[in-house]
Amino acid sequence: MTQKIDTLFINAIVLTMDEKLTQYDPGAVAVKGDSIVAVGNEIDLKKEYSANETIDCGGKILMPGLVNAHTHVPMTLIRGLADDLRLDVWLMGYMLPVERQFVSPEFVRLGTLIACAEQIRSGVTTFNDMYYFEDDIAQATADAGMRAVCGESIMKYPAPDAPSYDDSLAYAREFIKKWKGHPLIVPAIAPHAPYSTNPEIIRACVDLAKEFDVPLHIHISETAFEVENMRKEQGMPVIPYVKKLGLFEAKVIAAHCVHIDTGEIRTLQHANAGVSHNPSSNLKLASGFAPVQKMLADGLNVGIGTDGPASNNDLDMFEEVRLASFVAKAATNDPTVLPAATALTMATRLGAKALHLGHLTGSLEVGKRADMILVDTNPLHNTPRFKRDPLNAYAQLVYASKSTDVTDVMVNGKWLMRDHNLLTLNETELIAQARELATKIDAFLTEREQSVLSKLIALGGSMEEESFEVQIKVKVEEPSLVIQNVKRPEIEINAYKHYRQFDEYFLFDDPNQGRLRYREDSLINEKGAIASVRSRLTLLGVKREGEVGHDVLLSRSRFLAPATQSLRFYREYFKPKTEIPVEKNRLRWHIKYKNTEFFINLDEVKQPAMGTFLEVKSRTWSRKDADLKADLVRELLDMLGVGNAETVTQDYIEILTA
Repeated sequence: MTQKIDTLFINAIVLTMDEKLTQYDPGAVAVKGDSIVAVGNEIDLKKEYSANETIDCGGKILMPGLVNAHTHVPMTLIRGLADDLRLDVWLMGYMLPVERQFVSPEFVRLGTLIACAEQIRSGVTTFNDMYYFEDDIAQATADAGMRAVCGESIMKYPAPDAPSYDDSLAYAREFIKKWKGHPLIVPAIAPHAPYSTNPEIIRACVDLAKEFDVPLHIHISETAFEVENMRKEQGMPVIPYVKKLGLFEAKVIAAHCVHIDTGEIRTLQHANAGVSHNPSSNLKLASGFAPVQKMLADGLNVGIGTDGPASNNDLDMFEEVRLASFVAKAATNDPTVLPAATALTMATRLGAKALHLGHLTGSLEVGKRADMILVDTNPLHNTPRFKRDPLNAYAQLVYASKSTDVTDVMVNGKWLMRDHNLLTLNETELIAQARELATKIDAFLTEREQSVLSKLIALGGSMEEESFEVQIKVKVEEPSLVIQNVKRPEIEINAYKHYRQFDEYFLFDDPNQGRLRYREDSLINEKGAIASVRSRLTLLGVKREGEVGHDVLLSRSRFLAPATQSLRFYREYFKPKTEIPVEKNRLRWHIKYKNTEFFINLDEVKQPAMGTFLEVKSRTWSRKDADLKADLVRELLDMLGVGNAETVTQDYIEILTA
């Protein structure tokens, strides 16, 4: 008596992608409910099973659905927004500002549905996501019928779905509790990267992942710059740093791993961490070539990912698998490296294992979920087919097939696409909604690009400096005299510091934009060594607010922001017309004179060689107060022995550009 099942696939070239790469031609697969109950030769399964529906595959390849091991699916809505940029400029200068402005539950749902449609069409049945509002992403994915690991992003910066990382962690906890045990969605925690989090965040994420036994998804060693910074700041590479924090106590999915060495590969392997290799993104952002062959040789579970569609710019896994093989060959100068069968294994069984889902999907084996695709290898671009070598089917798929060759997709025993027709999504409606949103994002960026101030604010952390300053600057011929006189008993010294200041002034075509100053303050200790370094940005207006008395100026800095990126980043982001460097040695005293606070700066301007200047400043809040302090400033100049010195009414940059 035959066993009753739901669906029997016959007349197929069955690529199981199991450990032995077993093939059946003609082969068959039996499905009951959400799972595979048999895989084998067609003649045997037709005798053993009777099905509610029998699918004649017409000689197509029947194989496991592809696994996209790392992506950010809602970013379909910002693909093509800012290209041909370095990773930091792309991320900090464009992606994050747009996300802060537009990302919402509605945004991520639309972006996810578009991504699901694109992935289903290209044969992807499972993906691994990291983004914001992951609860809405999970719901949209489940509605589309796809399988996914959904990781809620955690960063030290404010995020679209949480003003602080404490809020992100609280959100993640509730998200994980809600989706734990779902048939399609595996909830996860996703600390963005070591450089965008901190030790406290990473430990908290590990604890949450362990508590609920869910994966932890994180970017690791994506760029050489990231690794170099980690060595400078922590004295070790990225993987030893996160290991020290206990990261590998969790079920880690490490994205990228481009710049890692043999010891770090072994650390990942010993921790049973999964790795996602993202060749298109790494090439497009010039991040480098991941040592994929070494990872595989050491037994690491390495999957293949597209990365987000804003840095790829598509979700085509056929393209990604082909590129993974080609890049490995070129990087090692060995055409035998990463052959087609291995590349396809990375996109199926190994990819599923990298996501800690190997028990559910990734191969056509009894007991695993019915996540399958049919691929037509008869189109012109894939003709003819040779059967002499059993590996030829893998070569056809990797080197010649296109995503458009996928005709049918099933996930968890349910059809998502039949004969190229999507069954769970309406592409026309999704495209119309995306175009409407793109118009709004274009308008936002167009307005922002017209203003240096807007671009500065978009980076986050900017604040307007509201306090006015009374200030005067004089040229000093004998600096030692000032140093001696500042110690007079009439002057109360509250603090003293020695700085080396490196300023880079950005000047723009439109002088009304003001001048942007990038400053690195190196604090020098008593032994003459650098004790600490602080960097910041200041957007300065061109004109002074006014004059008070005898060449005593009333001015204010417009906007201040922490400079958390490199000078190169700001150069590429703001695109100044001209740059002027100024280097100076600054002695600074915070004093009280006649119960009034002042700052005294003694600046030796070394580059360009301009001599030494004395600057006296005090904050003020009214014209009357400014008048009083202007008189005190003049008294201080006399007391410091420079009352008759030449008054300078310009800032250093104004002197240089006069």
